[in-house]
Amino acid sequence: MNIDLTDTTSSRINSALVQARRATGTPAVGMVLTLVIVTDEGNHYDALRAASEASKEHPSRTLVVIKRPGRSPRDRKMARMDAEVRVGGETGTGETVLLRLHGELANHAYSVVLPLLLPDAPVVVWWPEDAPEHPAEDLLGQLAQRRITDAQATEDPVAALGLRAATYTPGDTDLAWTRITPWRSVLAAALDQRHSPITSAIVEGEAYNPSSELLALWLAQRLEVPVDRQVSEGPGLTAVRLETADGVICLDRANGSLAELAMPGQPDRHVALQRREMSELIAEELRRLDPDEIYESSVKFGVSKLGKGGVGTLERDAKATPATQVVPPGADPLPPLPTRDPEAPSEHAPGSPKNPPQAPAQPPVPKPHPPKSQEQAKSQEQKADGKADK
Repeated sequence: MNIDLTDTTSSRINSALVQARRATGTPAVGMVLTLVIVTDEGNHYDALRAASEASKEHPSRTLVVIKRPGRSPRDRKMARMDAEVRVGGETGTGETVLLRLHGELANHAYSVVLPLLLPDAPVVVWWPEDAPEHPAEDLLGQLAQRRITDAQATEDPVAALGLRAATYTPGDTDLAWTRITPWRSVLAAALDQRHSPITSAIVEGEAYNPSSELLALWLAQRLEVPVDRQVSEGPGLTAVRLETADGVICLDRANGSLAELAMPGQPDRHVALQRREMSELIAEELRRLDPDEIYESSVKFGVSKLGKGGVGTLERDAKATPATQVVPPGADPLPPLPTRDPEAPSEHAPGSPKNPPQAPAQPPVPKPHPPKSQEQAKSQEQKADGKADK
């Protein structure tokens, strides 16, 4: 049943919801939560379809806030709300209310949503795109126990993850983290079967893929080993390789649906790791309303290293880099240590004297040496004088 309301108020919307429930024969409210979707006119259809599919598992009242501030100064000054109430049919077991906020009212969605919340029921707010910088400080975010964002829908997903880490508040989560839940489950089960220590790891995925970055952070934080992030052609996350003392544990998903798990000493096996729909991701997030501590520790671990060639490579590069001198300002740098000429003959080189002359501890003051021809003439004169004396 659909009821269209033009230039309406929140009280009229509540009356329309009661009327729709009575018309469909379900006067009692059987919703478990309120899902608030903040989006625009161009993206509300896909978000609403995903929420309707998720409501089959979690019956909820879905409030879709569509902001239409207007382009002209006249449209921005007006304040009007149009609503569409949907009960039954394609909405499943839940209730759906589309709220189109025009003009100045688009900046006051909090005052419109608050009277429509289910009493004594948790609230979840989802921003499919254009999430606020600090979701917990947003007026709608303050109403919610869980706040869902999606870094993959932003222009710079890696920067979005850094922002999520800097502004994290218990109750925040991101769909980039939800997408790697099957990967984390398979890798954890594989490591339970192998008791050899992990020395390093490699995560392969598309460029600017936040799920690949989060999986690399999770492995580095939990295993405490260097993790390299390598770019592949996709789709999405493609492979994870764990280096062990016995060999390589490889989870490879080349086609985006079926993965192959290879472990040392065991036959290869196939694992279903298909890319999930948005409705499945939302349904998973609605299963738990408590803070996700694992997501918090992963997104905060080494987030400054994202986009620099991998997580953990900075420590490894530091070990391989030779030590450098730290010279105070204004001071001359220390002279370099003397090095032996590789072309000079060593003490044990063939043809070198067995007892080379040793340099005196205090060499005498050097005197000018005559040319070689004069030395030879002088020695010949001394020999001649000696013969004459004899």
